[in-house]
Amino acid sequence: MSEGGLMKLATVALTVGLASGAGGFVQAPPARPAQEVDTLVSPEVHADRRVTFRLRAPKAAEVTLRGDWMPGQAREKLVKDEQGVWSVTVGPLQPDTYSYSLSLDGVAILDPRNPRVKLGVRSSTTSVLEVPGAPPLPHEVRDVPHGAVQVNWYKSSTLGAVRRFYVYTPPGYEKKKSARYPVLYLLHGAGDTEGEWTWFGCANLILDNLLAEGKAKPMLVVMPLGHAAPAGDMRPAVRGQNTKLFEDDLLKDVMPAVASKYRLAAGPKNRAIAGLSMGGAQALSVGLGHLDLFGAIGVFSAGSGDDFETRYQALLAAPEASNRKLSLFWIGCGDQDFLLQGAKRLDESLTKHNIKHVFRLTEGAHTWLVWRRYLAEFVPLLFQSGKR
Repeated sequence: MSEGGLMKLATVALTVGLASGAGGFVQAPPARPAQEVDTLVSPEVHADRRVTFRLRAPKAAEVTLRGDWMPGQAREKLVKDEQGVWSVTVGPLQPDTYSYSLSLDGVAILDPRNPRVKLGVRSSTTSVLEVPGAPPLPHEVRDVPHGAVQVNWYKSSTLGAVRRFYVYTPPGYEKKKSARYPVLYLLHGAGDTEGEWTWFGCANLILDNLLAEGKAKPMLVVMPLGHAAPAGDMRPAVRGQNTKLFEDDLLKDVMPAVASKYRLAAGPKNRAIAGLSMGGAQALSVGLGHLDLFGAIGVFSAGSGDDFETRYQALLAAPEASNRKLSLFWIGCGDQDFLLQGAKRLDESLTKHNIKHVFRLTEGAHTWLVWRRYLAEFVPLLFQSGKR
């Protein structure tokens, strides 16, 4: 048989094979009907800074909204229209970056129309809303030179695990091969990850904008993972070990890894540590415990425990020596923060023992709306000439 005949035979056999089966002729499945593109928008930020949230859920019995601009545990109820779309309009809201979640018949969900998500160690059920300001807020994206954020993996000999930390390098770092930079170790809170200061706290954008305005010195910002004990284990005995385990990991593994890869300026005068909530408590413990390493400490929305004066008796008893070692000791807390009393107690202890520090009592609760502002205030005070 010719080559052409073989081709025709193969084609016929293939056609028959596709059209027949054990039970006889099988029809091809019908073409899927074209589906209407879902053009639902949520969230929609209006010109007057009101915001509309929408969710298509025709079979739902109830949908509510919870946002971190709301007091306490307040919620807004959404209303369903004839097409099964639930909606609510809130505000106007102050310009800022917010987190929010929807509750669908009692189950917290992400906003399915919003790709921006705030991650956490226990859940990922918050979406992100940005209400721009005029003039722009300290953490908004602007047309200025931008630094880089790198993700670094390392083997923690302390914890026996492979972990990671983020590092912000300022604009021009790659080109200035001989320059060495001071470093800020920036710590997150209990519900967050090592990426939170970048993805939701916008630390890199805050640094970019401050540098562009000439308000801060170029520096590196290292953002490690603060969960050294198992994050899901809420037993007090396990949680109580976390700060010590984190301190060991930071000093023995993270800091050497940073020093081996990045160009760091030497000495405690070029090294600071700060954090929020759990990270604020860690910054306080690690910083005060190692004044030979850290010349500046920032504590955001955290305070001292009842044993503070006993634990740091030697430091408090020698205020002149302690003040020489610390170029900046900055404490900030919101007036609606549930940790406010601990922050006030810390301020009172330091004041009583003549330890120089800054205590900033501002409006706000235990939220990122406060912590971004604190970082924007704290960073310009770091690494100033003439100080240790």
